[in-house]
Parts: sequence; C-alpha cells; structure tokens
Amino acid sequence: MGCICFKSWRRSSSSPSITSTVIDDLENVREYDADDDGGHYPLIFREFSLEQLRIATDGFSAGNIVSEHNDSVPNIVYKGKLGDGRRIAVKRFQRLSWPDPFEFINEAQAVGRLRSEHMANLIGCCCDDNERLLVAEYMPNGTLAKHLFHWEKRPMKWEMRLKVALHTARALEYCNDKGIDLYHDLNPYRIMFDKTGIPKLSCFGLMKNSHEGKIYSTNLAFAPPEYLRLGTVIAESVTFSFGTLLLDLMSGRHIPPNHALDLFRGKNYLVLMDSALDGQFSDEDRTELIHVASRCFKTEPEERPSIKFLKATLSRLQKRAKLCPINVKRPMSVRVTLSIYSRIKNSLS
Repeated sequence: MGCICFKSWRRSSSSPSITSTVIDDLENVREYDADDDGGHYPLIFREFSLEQLRIATDGFSAGNIVSEHNDSVPNIVYKGKLGDGRRIAVKRFQRLSWPDPFEFINEAQAVGRLRSEHMANLIGCCCDDNERLLVAEYMPNGTLAKHLFHWEKRPMKWEMRLKVALHTARALEYCNDKGIDLYHDLNPYRIMFDKTGIPKLSCFGLMKNSHEGKIYSTNLAFAPPEYLRLGTVIAESVTFSFGTLLLDLMSGRHIPPNHALDLFRGKNYLVLMDSALDGQFSDEDRTELIHVASRCFKTEPEERPSIKFLKATLSRLQKRAKLCPINVKRPMSVRVTLSIYSRIKNSLS
C-alpha cells in the first residue's frame, strides 16, 4: 500500500504562534480575526455562484487560505466575506473530484440539512462547470491543532480538553441521530473554535474528499485497521478516529495508535500524558480516559464503544473536572521524574 510516514507535531519557537490568550478560559477569549462582525444570520442552505465565492475570497487569494494543504491534502479551505457581511469558510475541491454534479449536490444537500450548535454548519455549495465548492460557517478562533500543538505561553487546560472531546462526541451523536454515521478523517484540524471560544466540529468531514470515496487524506498510520485491509469504513471506524483525537488531547502530540497501544500495555502513563497538565487531573480520571481511548482501538469494530457511551463518559469526566478541579503540588521526586519523561517524549517527537 506504500510507505507510511509517521507525523509528529511538537511545540517550538518556529511553530505558528497564536495570540497569548489560549482557549482554556472562555471569559478571556478574544477573536483572532478582527474582520469578523459577530452577527447572526439565518442558516439556510443555498447554492452560490462561482463568481459570488470568487468575490468573497478575493479571487481565492492565497492570503485567505486557512487550511493545511499539500499533495496529500489537495482540497483547500479559504475564509471569505459575503456581500451581506457574513464571514464564511469555502472548501474548494480539486478539479474533477466530483465529475457528476448531481451526486455532489445531493450529498451537499444532505449535509446542509443538519443544524447543530456543536458544528460549523454547511450553509451552501457551488457546482459550476468543473468547480465544486462547499460553504460553511466561519470559525474565527482557529483549529484545535493550533491551540493544542503550537502554544507558546499557556497550554490548553485539562478541563477544556475534555470539553473539546465532549462537544465533538455530541456533534457526532447528532449526526448519527440524523442518519449520517460516517465522519471522514476526524483529526484536530476538523475541530475549530467560534468567536466565543466554543469548540465546533467541521461539517466538511461529513462529505468525502471525492466521488471515489477516499476517506483518509492524512497519515495512514492513524487509519482504522478495516480501512487498511479493505479500503472501506463503517460507523465504528469513526470511533477509532475519535480514539486518536483523545490521544491528541491527553498527550498534546499526534501519537500513532500502535505506539499508544504499546504505552497502554506497559502502563507508561507518564510518557503518554502531557506533562503540561501535571496536577490538573486525578489518577482515577486519567486512568478512566486512557482505558476508554484504548477501547476505541480494538481490532474488531464491534468491540469499540459507541459514540453515545463516549459522550456519557466524557460528560461525567468533564463535570468532575469542572466541579472538583485538581491542583496537586506533586512531591519533588515525582516532578523530577516527570521532567525526565518530558525530555524522553521530546526526543521521540
């Protein structure tokens, strides 16, 4: 199937920086995009013309690109502004990704019917000649990847990490209840923050990247085993991807599931957990979340927990973190051990 390269994010001074306000305290969040007017508009799905979206994005200017894009992620997301002042996100598919315009419009309309407070909802599409574009609500406060992997002054707190996981589970459960049980390529770039710092799941992941059904545009080391074996995904595949998201939130790094499973088996929890979270959670909560994440990686899909179970577990953990915050000053010997483990983790990144 080809060579698999392991991808790792690490914090460094060369990483893209964010403003000093980190989204872990909603009262202190400030917007990163000064042009966002914060207005409220009816979310009615509609078809846009290519010219409308060209004007909205300043001719699909490179300065308006807000997505990761490379050879393995050819589809590009732009920020834009409509004539009525509304800020939007525009996903432009690679040419000929969807040769059948009716298939594209039908899939877009199905996603466009969804309306959830936990999602950046789809508000329109464009099908013009060979061009295929999706239009969604714009989230001005960046992606989870930026806040989790590239912080400079303050890391995201434990309580906020649980909140991100819980809101994502709620969004996925909503989609399941509406008859859409597949989410393609769930990763930290698919979760964004609105103008008040609330995490939202991108609607773009509810549609395939092309009519051929390529699901995983990122590293195959993070794909579920059934996709690697058969090239297909099922509802339980989303649970596997959710497990990788939990790993990201716990560790502050993008750890391949196979490596994480080795840490689970060896109970190397200090290596797994982000040392920046020291003192913010109880050993009981940490162990429970690690156990839940490990279940998401079961080889047999039917043995993985349901999204409903994940939501219930995360809701309980998030309430405990909010009501009874842990702020334990660890003994010097433990802090020295954590420092050593932190150096080991950085050397592996």
